Amino acid sequence: MFTKAFRVKSNTAIKGSDRRKLRADVTAAFPALGTDQVSELIPGKEELNIVKLYAHKGEAVTMYVSGGNPILFELEKNLYPTVYTLWSHPDLLPTFTTWPLVFEKLVGGADLMLPGLVVPPAGLPQVQKGDLCAITLVGNRAPVAIGVAAMSTAEMLMSGLKGRGFSVLHTFQDHLWRSGDKSSPPSIVPLVPDPADLKEEKVDPTLQGELRALALEGEKEKEEEDGEVQQAGEEKSPPEVSEDSSSTGPLSQDYTDSKSLQEQMDELLEQCFLQALKCRVRKADLPLLSSTLLGSHMFSCCPEGRQLDIKKSSYKKLSKFLQHMQQEQIVQVKELSKGVESIVAVDWKHPRISSLVVPEPSSSSLAVPEGGTEQPYHPPDIKSLYCVPASMALLFQASGHKKGSALEGGEVRAIIIDYAKKNDLVDANNKNLVKLDPILSDCILEKNEQHTVMMLPWDSLLSRCLEKLQPAYQVTFPGQEPVVKKGKICPIDITLAQRAYNKKVTVVRNLEAYGLDPCSVAAILQQRCQASTTVTPAPGAKDSLQVQIQGNQVHHLGRLLLEEYRLPRKHIQGLEKAPKPGKKK
Repeated sequence: MFTKAFRVKSNTAIKGSDRRKLRADVTAAFPALGTDQVSELIPGKEELNIVKLYAHKGEAVTMYVSGGNPILFELEKNLYPTVYTLWSHPDLLPTFTTWPLVFEKLVGGADLMLPGLVVPPAGLPQVQKGDLCAITLVGNRAPVAIGVAAMSTAEMLMSGLKGRGFSVLHTFQDHLWRSGDKSSPPSIVPLVPDPADLKEEKVDPTLQGELRALALEGEKEKEEEDGEVQQAGEEKSPPEVSEDSSSTGPLSQDYTDSKSLQEQMDELLEQCFLQALKCRVRKADLPLLSSTLLGSHMFSCCPEGRQLDIKKSSYKKLSKFLQHMQQEQIVQVKELSKGVESIVAVDWKHPRISSLVVPEPSSSSLAVPEGGTEQPYHPPDIKSLYCVPASMALLFQASGHKKGSALEGGEVRAIIIDYAKKNDLVDANNKNLVKLDPILSDCILEKNEQHTVMMLPWDSLLSRCLEKLQPAYQVTFPGQEPVVKKGKICPIDITLAQRAYNKKVTVVRNLEAYGLDPCSVAAILQQRCQASTTVTPAPGAKDSLQVQIQGNQVHHLGRLLLEEYRLPRKHIQGLEKAPKPGKKK
């Protein structure tokens, strides 16, 4: 359900009465939870938000967020826990176990087929059709997915463990999980140790091939049910070269077969570091805070579908990694104060930087979802215009324009000059003065000037005329017809606000006027800043959303809007609020 990005409709703090009702609903839906556990899940005083959203297929979902993580979601009046909740309460639901190879397909949107189940020595848990179940991986009791049983346990055994076993609703690594802190499943030892022959590391290549085939079988059956199966005669790509298996993150074939997660993260860390130095950092940026290098440069160099997490690398800390890079003489690091390091020099001729092959950039990182598809963002062409009001219609009538006509500044000047010359209004003795006829007087003079001002200089005449016209603007997006709107275009407004405990947040408004989707911008900023983001209705603005980022993140916003979205600086206000170098953000 959450394999693709969802659209947020609203995000509001829960009321006291709704909080009490939610506690009662949770108690009724999950009787295994005690009173203390329910109170811990739904705290009495801590912030708890209700997020109304639409999944990519249009399903209306209510999500409950506590401590920055989604803890529950409601679909068709049924409550479901998220993986974050299940990690704290792993025994909340009946649990079934599968293989990492099969889980790759679940992340891609497939349902769990019965051949992919691991049958424990004690047998499968007893469930009925429609029961909510948790799905774990071999060797770890922490759930990685939740689904609804498509048949009872008895029917599963009678079928010989063939067919669809569970309709998967939510998985670790899907977009619902990404809306939280993106933490990984904890390591929880199974209650009953797995038999030696079920250990993942001892699965031979033949069995791995069989498991992959079972997973693909389940995916194929799901495609047939959804009407997405390929036409007869078309040949499906072998799993070894499918896009699916190369972009499912830390549980991909490369991770399970060739290298450990730590080794993979070390490689990703070095790749992002070297690519940031080669493509993004300039000599003028030095000295560069290590935190800025990580947040503004390295995260944006991370390949699509991967997530950079230093804690999962062998270095554990950025400072330790930078010391290693300094030993290789790639950079020179200086500690400005305790815990604050800065890159003061870079050897751009170092073989590791010069020999680095930079992968082709993916446009989807700056994509703006529209109508369920993703299109690369291109900044609009914005022109200031002037609309002719009724009081000035006579002045523009001779040039073929009427009330409401939208003109550019150059066109207005040309029309005024042509009108003055055609009506012999240019003073014969001083070409810089223009005599005012009754039409010009009515259009541009104030009432107290009607009988006193007979002439005006050209610059005063033109400036007065522009002031009397109504402001408007034209927005043109690539491949679309120009749209003309009255009034002045509102700039993207960046402000800083204080929240509880004197915490600062950065608030961004008016993104929609420039064709930017607030939800997409929030997702990018969440990764760049490594801070929580929320999208809420903008106060006082109908059908407009605002993005809120924890902390002072104006410098990240400036880079995103100016350098990557390529918006003109004059259409962004608040960039001066960025934290000064060396000061606490």
